[in-house]
This record gives sequence, C-alpha cells and structure tokens, in this order.
Amino acid sequence: MSSLGVRRQFAAISLALAGALVLGACSGSDDPDADAAQSPSSSVSPSTSPTPSPTPTATYKPASAEGPAENVPLPEMPEEAKVESKEGLVAFARYWYEAANYGYQTGDVEPLKEISGPDCFACAPFYKTVESGYQKGWISGGIIEVWDSTSTFAETESGRRQVLTQFIQEPLEVYGTDGYIKTIDGNELPSVQMIEAVFSDGKWTALDVVTIHESP
Repeated sequence: MSSLGVRRQFAAISLALAGALVLGACSGSDDPDADAAQSPSSSVSPSTSPTPSPTPTATYKPASAEGPAENVPLPEMPEEAKVESKEGLVAFARYWYEAANYGYQTGDVEPLKEISGPDCFACAPFYKTVESGYQKGWISGGIIEVWDSTSTFAETESGRRQVLTQFIQEPLEVYGTDGYIKTIDGNELPSVQMIEAVFSDGKWTALDVVTIHESP
C-alpha cells in the first residue's frame, strides 16, 4: 500500500423490391376503311414476391467452462460521453467499465486502450490479466456492474477531472484447452475507484484509475 493509503489496480436488410410485370396485347382491325386500329385495353398485373425475412441476429452467449463468450456486442460510446461536462464525464466513466467488460469477454483490450492514457498505472495489470487469460484459453466472469458514478467536476492542479465509480465485480475464472486453470476473486460488496481524466481534441481520456476503497 502506498503512502497515500491508495492501492492502484484495475479492476454495430435491405429489402428487395419486386418490379411489376406488365402484360399487354394488341390486335389490328381487318377493315381497310377503319380510321385507326383499336387496341384492347391491356391489363397490368403486379407480380408478388414473398417478404424477405430479417437477417437473424447472432445470439450472445456468455463464457463458461465449455468455452469462451460468443457474439459479444461491442459497446458504443454514448454521445453524452463525448461532451466536456460533468454529465459527460460521468457517462464516460460508465463507458470505460463497459470497455473493460468487453475486454474480459473477448480478449480485445483495444477499445479500452483507445480511451486510456499510456501511463495509466491501473490499466497495466488489466491488460496483463486479459492477455494471459486468452493466450492459451479464455476468461469467464470478471464482469463489472457499476452501481453509481459521480463527480464534482472540479479541476485539479494538474488540470484533471475526477469521477468516482462504485461497483461490484464477479469472480474471474481462467480456462485453458486442458480445463480449469485458476480463479481471481471478485467483490460482492462495492468497491470505489477514481478515474482521473482530461478532455482534449473532443474526447475524454482516462489518465489513471485508482482504487480508493476496496471491499473486504
């Protein structure tokens, strides 16, 4: 534990249009004195085609001992999280944890890296855990459930904005091709982390994530 008493950790049918088939017939008169040949009225009969069925959406399947998660939807950052405001910062913090959950379920940490600074101390163990978990197997669990996020939106001396997030987290189980490997404890009681972020070039970036209260 540091001198501040704060331990750093981690925790996206077309419908086919059927054209109308126009059927027509014409006949000429055999009377040479006729002023003009008359055509019987032609009839138009649109063809009918069955309505195409919607493209089925792949069903999400969480990870288990039988295999990794399937068809995990990529989280989409809400528009509010792209605004430099108190509400925008809170929305960004919630999205940050969604990106972390996506990493646990897929092994893809790029969405989190895109919104985190290169020196984010708490991010490093998260990347390492996910990388090792998917190197020869997969991860089940570890999902973070955000209970609340709040911020005073006050700016620190270093120009950062701070947001507190209260959450719980499932235990994380690592499986390999040969079976179970290990379990990393979660927390049933809420923990609190602080994200220090800056808004630049039209987006928020989490420079650091610090645990300020860890459940026993």
